[in-house]
Amino acid sequence: MKIVYGIGNIGNYRRPVVALGVFDGMHRGHRRILKEAAAKARRIKGRSVVLTFWPHPQKEASLYSLKHRLKFIRDLGIDVCVVMHFNAAFSRIRPEVFVRKVLKEKLGAAYVYVGRNFKFGHRGTGNLRLLERMSPESRFMVRPFDIMRVNGVPISSSRIRRLITRGSLLDAERLLSEPVTVLGTVVKGDSFAATKLGFATANINPHHEILPPAGIYAVRVIIGRKIFQGACYIGTRPTLGKKVQKGRDRNIEVHILDFNRNIYGREIEVQFLRRLRSEKTFSTPRDLARQIEIDILQARAVFSSHQTTTTSRN
Repeated sequence: MKIVYGIGNIGNYRRPVVALGVFDGMHRGHRRILKEAAAKARRIKGRSVVLTFWPHPQKEASLYSLKHRLKFIRDLGIDVCVVMHFNAAFSRIRPEVFVRKVLKEKLGAAYVYVGRNFKFGHRGTGNLRLLERMSPESRFMVRPFDIMRVNGVPISSSRIRRLITRGSLLDAERLLSEPVTVLGTVVKGDSFAATKLGFATANINPHHEILPPAGIYAVRVIIGRKIFQGACYIGTRPTLGKKVQKGRDRNIEVHILDFNRNIYGREIEVQFLRRLRSEKTFSTPRDLARQIEIDILQARAVFSSHQTTTTSRN
């Protein structure tokens, strides 16, 4: 997938099928739009183009980093992704100007795929009705998508944010179509878990803002194309005197089962399968170490039920 930053770098594409949106949650509704745009482009021998925005126009906390979102978009078969930097100047563009200058002149859109509730342009005054009204003069066809529902509940990124932050991870997974995920870089910690507790952990610097609440989780850990099993801790380390890494309100530490490689500086993905317990304060580090042993046994039991093994990712 080709990634283009800003409208000044947009090239000429054959019969572009443009999926327009923020796509911050990459949930079932977003994926449907992108999959259908990619399929349409293949049928008409055109190019599928996603036009998205970063940072979030409504300044919402990010469910995925831009890099993670681009990976999802690529994996759905999109040919080109155009990332528009959303700043004060861009926010003042009238929606009619956006349609004429970006969708028509820069992209030459043949089709525009968009959710029915999507808003764009100055103060969000652009909407589906405007796109449909301007489509004849702009020479593109509009394909609107209704809001998807799961068990009668509308899917939205805002709802997914609330579910994740309150710990309803299985409910969030149903809307996302995959487990709740944290993507981050492995950074150096104080090595206390390895040297004092006997359990080496990878300290994660997350690339986005929405995280599950404090506690212990059974997780899949994806490093490159390899998938491992692990137990993840999110919290403030109260037993150790609330030691939190600089610039963060919580630590994220992952113990990867049956793993002893150096992965400092590597980017890893942590998929949350089940919450094992809440965060607790223990009387001594020894008591904490005993509990960690129990946590790891419980995590292994979860993997046994999921039939999850170390393997390669397609």
